Amino acid sequence: MAQGKFVSYLRVSSAKQGRSGLGLEAQRKAVADYLNGGAWELSGEFVEVESGKLDGRPQLEAALAMCELTGATLVVAKLDRLSRMTCPPTVPRS
Repeated sequence: MAQGKFVSYLRVSSAKQGRSGLGLEAQRKAVADYLNGGAWELSGEFVEVESGKLDGRPQLEAALAMCELTGATLVVAKLDRLSRMTCPPTVPRS
């Protein structure tokens, strides 16, 4: 069971996904399912319509700042909402 303060970050890659609400609603449900049943507080929700390829995402930066300010934990539906790279890069051998 989840306990404590949480900040959710939801991201869709295209304006079409954002307008339809399908991607966002599925992510909201995944976050709610994770938090369900615990003693938790959702301190904020940040939504971004932006490609995962791009580095500059102001809503992610704002979500992380709120986490730092309030001591909350960032929660996302899936790791690929943070970045397209979901595993450490391969380090070439010398």
